[in-house]
Amino acid sequence: MGNLISTFLPADLFDRTSNCVGEQAKYVWGLEKNLRVLETELHKLTRARADLKTKVEIEEQRPRTRRTNQVAGWLEDVQKLETEYTELERDRAQEMDRLCLGGLCSKNFVSSYNYGTQVVELTDRVINLKKDGEKIEVVVEKAPDGAAIELPLDHTVVGQELLLGQVWRCITDQEKKRGIIGLYGIGGVGKTTLLKQVNNNFCHQQHNFDVVIWAAVSTLQDDIGKRIGFSEDRNWKEKSLQDKAADIARILSGKKFVLLLDDIWERIDLTQLGVPLQKLNDGSKVVLTTRSAGVCDQMDAEKVEVYSLAHDKAWELFQEMVDRSTLDSHTSIPELAEALARECGGLPLALKTVGRAMKSQRKVGDWKRAIHKMTTSASKFSGMKEEVFSRLKFSYDSLSTDELRSCLLYCCLYPEDSEIPKRQLIDYWISEGFVCDFDDGCDFIDDLLQACLLEEEGDDHVKMHDMIREMSLWIACTVDKEEQNFLVHAGVELTEAPKFEEWEGAKRVSLMGNGIRSLSEIPTCPRLVTLLLGGNRIEEITDGFFQSMSTLRVLSLRINISLRKLPSGIRGLPQELKALEKLRYLNLDYTRFLSIIPHQLISGFSKLEVLRLFGCGFWVVTEEEGNVLCEDAEPLMKELLGSKHLNVLSWTFRSSLGVQNFLKYPKLVSITQSVLVKSGVHTSPPFNVLHLAYMENLQKFELESCNLEEMKIDSTEEVKKLFQSGFRSLNTVSVHYCRKAKDLTWLVFVQNLKVLRIGDCYDMEEIISVDKLRDISVIIGSEHNFFAQLEYLSISWGTNLKSVYPNPLPFPKLKKIDVCHCPQLKKLPLNSSSAKERRVVIEGEKKWWEELQWEDQATQNAFSSRCRTWG
Repeated sequence: MGNLISTFLPADLFDRTSNCVGEQAKYVWGLEKNLRVLETELHKLTRARADLKTKVEIEEQRPRTRRTNQVAGWLEDVQKLETEYTELERDRAQEMDRLCLGGLCSKNFVSSYNYGTQVVELTDRVINLKKDGEKIEVVVEKAPDGAAIELPLDHTVVGQELLLGQVWRCITDQEKKRGIIGLYGIGGVGKTTLLKQVNNNFCHQQHNFDVVIWAAVSTLQDDIGKRIGFSEDRNWKEKSLQDKAADIARILSGKKFVLLLDDIWERIDLTQLGVPLQKLNDGSKVVLTTRSAGVCDQMDAEKVEVYSLAHDKAWELFQEMVDRSTLDSHTSIPELAEALARECGGLPLALKTVGRAMKSQRKVGDWKRAIHKMTTSASKFSGMKEEVFSRLKFSYDSLSTDELRSCLLYCCLYPEDSEIPKRQLIDYWISEGFVCDFDDGCDFIDDLLQACLLEEEGDDHVKMHDMIREMSLWIACTVDKEEQNFLVHAGVELTEAPKFEEWEGAKRVSLMGNGIRSLSEIPTCPRLVTLLLGGNRIEEITDGFFQSMSTLRVLSLRINISLRKLPSGIRGLPQELKALEKLRYLNLDYTRFLSIIPHQLISGFSKLEVLRLFGCGFWVVTEEEGNVLCEDAEPLMKELLGSKHLNVLSWTFRSSLGVQNFLKYPKLVSITQSVLVKSGVHTSPPFNVLHLAYMENLQKFELESCNLEEMKIDSTEEVKKLFQSGFRSLNTVSVHYCRKAKDLTWLVFVQNLKVLRIGDCYDMEEIISVDKLRDISVIIGSEHNFFAQLEYLSISWGTNLKSVYPNPLPFPKLKKIDVCHCPQLKKLPLNSSSAKERRVVIEGEKKWWEELQWEDQATQNAFSSRCRTWG
């Protein structure tokens, strides 16, 4: 046998092996048995590994512990052996086949011999590694100081628990691909506090980072160098920026790090500082705070917004700042304290400032006076200017242009908590000369949103945080009074106008949203540019009121429904009084009783850019010579044709004839954004809504007391044209008191409809007629996805209304449905797939809600939790 083997074995192999037969038996002919032994021993090792790993993970739950290097190395060695075994298994079948098909062939024998050797050697290593694991007694050790340095933290940390958890998960979740995390929000909202909590979490929570670095922007490179050991290098400070960057990159490239950057104002090139961004792909993280969402985008960061506190958390924080004994000193103080806390708008910085100031105030009068200061002029409250507004002002000062700063200040002319219409705001800015056009204004709004100085409120509105508004008033009325000088009493329930001594020198005056009935004095306002009087109950404006307002550009009298005439002093323009010759913006929307606009008054405003007459003269028009509202305002239409700068118009028609006349003036049609049609007499000629379909800038349309014509479309081409270009800008439709209307199927052509209000249409049985829609669908090829953009639906006093539409609709943008006194409306066009991922509010009478029929149980479950009932 030996001679036979020697014949087939290579000579060098035979020479190197003693007792070759024994060797080949051990490694070759015993291969199958050896593989089974290896498999068995490996199973023992993996079970031992699982037991040890469980023990380690339990121990690691203790604060500031980590697995020992011995444990980490042993677990790593097990993983390596498992990998080697997997590679051997890949060749197992091939080697066993060689043995069966001629293992004594020289070439095959060498391969099997080598393979068998690897099997035996790996088995020995598995057995020895298992023995090493059994010797391990200490599995964890105290984590060394220095992964993070704990930072001092205000003990009054309230309301950020959920946010801290979210940020911590972003950092520690190794599946997260974004290596940079940006925490953004307005000044004083708690971003730095949150970042300190993140830092301190590394001192108390389990993690696998080697080093956590807190660095100030001004000394960023030096702070990083100090944390990783270069502070002891005498030459460090003398090195160039490039050399420092190279040193930092060399050290951090070998570590898993977290870099915490507070209060970033612009994009930072981390690579130039030496931060190895390639390490972010391996789990290292950069976390920054900024007041600008735009900085987060520039840094390609995952954005996390830091919001103001909800009232319950704000009240909790405020109570921590005030002595318990103070709150208990009088039964009225807790209620007053909560009201004062509410005035801080959930801003932690303001809550702490006000809370500290009131810490020991035990007199009810002191609390009442504090509330009065905060509601009338927060800047007069102790500490607000120094601690709150001065901090917020950094964001204002950092805006790129004076025009952008002026645009921000303009927003404080609106009442507190107002939803500010973007279109209206931009019109004001254009008239003031801050921006050139609507697109320019949209860019400015985006800049202010990015700077967290405005908040988005739906697609069409913005909102100003209470403390940002108070800061803006402080700047406009105090800090920059010489240039700005605002007089603002908006939304504070005034019944009389401020004394006109207060008006002197004012550049912008806002009294909107009050109950003022009369403007009976004549103010002296030679600098006045903007005067906002909307939302009052003004019945009369004294003659001569505008005579000293030669610089006035913006005048709003909207929603003064009691105003019956403008001052006779204005009537004589331009011949007798040129007081308003610079006027660019005139808003008379909803001045429903205003019945006279004198001839040549409007055209006398030679610089006029925006004229709003939606609902103007709604109730009655005085038929007298020289009144351009007579004859359904056609004299005014002709007069406006000569207005060179007019580019925005809203209008009111009192008959279908008025609409027909208006359509003869393409220049006016092209700039009209809002239209109200009110015939008032149901025997008047029918009105065809489709006549307005191609007004390219029409955004808002209201029908009231109209005799609506049945929808008639003459041709297939007309249907296609309506779908392609009809009502392209229209987003808000209101239909009221159109009692003979059977349906509103024409709405399917309003593809961007967001708001729909229907009321007192007593004969209407369905909003979208199935039969009429079927005729349209035949032409366009398929059923149209109408109401795709609808956000709000309000239906009231629909005595005979049975259906919005019989089949469920997707409603991807829907937010709210209001139903009032529609007893026959038993089913809404909803199913469980409608308004996916939106929490739609449905509001109606309790009885109506109880009788409502649902598509199925899943639909009822989806919408029941958001119902609001009354009655």
